[in-house]
Amino acid sequence: MSLISQLNTFVSSRNNGRQGFDYPELFVLLLTVFLIAWNFDFGHSALALMIVIGVPSVMLLIYNYSRDVSFWTTSIVVVLLAAVIGAMQFCAVLSLSLILMIGYRIIISHPDNRFKLSIVALVNVGIFYAVSWIMVPSRVSCANTIVPDLVLLASIVVMLWQFGRVYYQYVACIESSQQAKSRLGTMVSVINKLTRFIQPQIWQPIVKTDSPVDVTNKRARLTIMFSDIVGFTELSDSLSADNLADILNTYMHHMTGIANKHGAVLDKFIGDGMVCFFGEPNSRGARQDALDCVAMAIDMRREMRSLRQKWRLMGFEGLYVRIGITTGYCHVGNFGSKSRLSYTLIGKEANLASRLESAAGKGEIFISQTTYDYICHDYECEFAGNFNLKGFDEPIQAWQVLDPDVHKGQSSKWVDHTLPGFNLHLNFKDMKNYDYQEIKSQLSFALERLEKEERVMMMGEDEPK
Repeated sequence: MSLISQLNTFVSSRNNGRQGFDYPELFVLLLTVFLIAWNFDFGHSALALMIVIGVPSVMLLIYNYSRDVSFWTTSIVVVLLAAVIGAMQFCAVLSLSLILMIGYRIIISHPDNRFKLSIVALVNVGIFYAVSWIMVPSRVSCANTIVPDLVLLASIVVMLWQFGRVYYQYVACIESSQQAKSRLGTMVSVINKLTRFIQPQIWQPIVKTDSPVDVTNKRARLTIMFSDIVGFTELSDSLSADNLADILNTYMHHMTGIANKHGAVLDKFIGDGMVCFFGEPNSRGARQDALDCVAMAIDMRREMRSLRQKWRLMGFEGLYVRIGITTGYCHVGNFGSKSRLSYTLIGKEANLASRLESAAGKGEIFISQTTYDYICHDYECEFAGNFNLKGFDEPIQAWQVLDPDVHKGQSSKWVDHTLPGFNLHLNFKDMKNYDYQEIKSQLSFALERLEKEERVMMMGEDEPK
């Protein structure tokens, strides 16, 4: 859309409900036909022209006084202007004045209508020229009269007024666009902040398609994961609130990144725990959802090793993650009221995942029999036993997911071993080539110290008592 069309649309919206004259060229038309009739002593032809042009012009002024600019009204105005040009047989100055107003009206019209209005103007000029030539065989002369000069002066005044009006509209449009841009920037900033409280899988479809939001949910097959930090409650009794918050925020930051990488819906944080699920709103199939969930859980356990090493150096010992996973049918969707909604899930399977997580030990991933049936061909698991879980009448079979790197030997990307007074953690994926020499140097120094301490201890045992 052109700038003129945008201005026209803007002014139309501003003029909605406000009265005014949007076709000032009609006043020029009325003046023109009156001067022509006066110049020709109100003869029959001149009087007929004044009636044919003047009556519709007055009716249009009255009709359009409280209405917006329209294509049909513009077309009639162009017809009237063209009719006077043709009737006066292309009187030079007068025709130039009226053509100027026709051109202006065509320019400010919608681009789709410009060609139509140009054809209308040309056709009507030809028709009225032919009619005028038939009625007045001799050429109509308007030279040596004051009529063309007065019409030209009136046209110039109207055009200056129109251009001044356009300039005012342009300035108002610029101010309005700047205000809208500011409001839009504020709105985008607020939305970006609010999206941090909502799962991307939920807000992205709403933003893209403006889909309706209501209290609605459905039954779907999901793979659900509950996790929390073992030892966090005990640690909270001995740490300050600042250190505790730092540990928790670091943990949540890393785990959220892993959940987003695997495409999980992060349902909620519960203290030091988190709830994620796969299967809605974008499912890759029940088996693939289960595989994605287990892969995410394994990555979280691996990430916890790196975090645990950092926390040990800070003096915070014994933090492990434990995870419970199950697959089954739950109700998932928008729960709440019209004023407050939460996209979450409810059902017995969600409770089972929570109970399996509580039954798991340090660094363990417990899965239900259903999840095991989906992932057993891709991940090595061992039977953890039958558990009597709260809320379930029958014992629940649980399987522990083993770390895929455990039995890879030399190809493993992790070395993690802990004993009283000894902690070895190697993460080969994060090591840089230029750090190998420094790592070997530190390991050699540690080995020399270990051998020295061993000799001292052996000499102490050999001394006579």
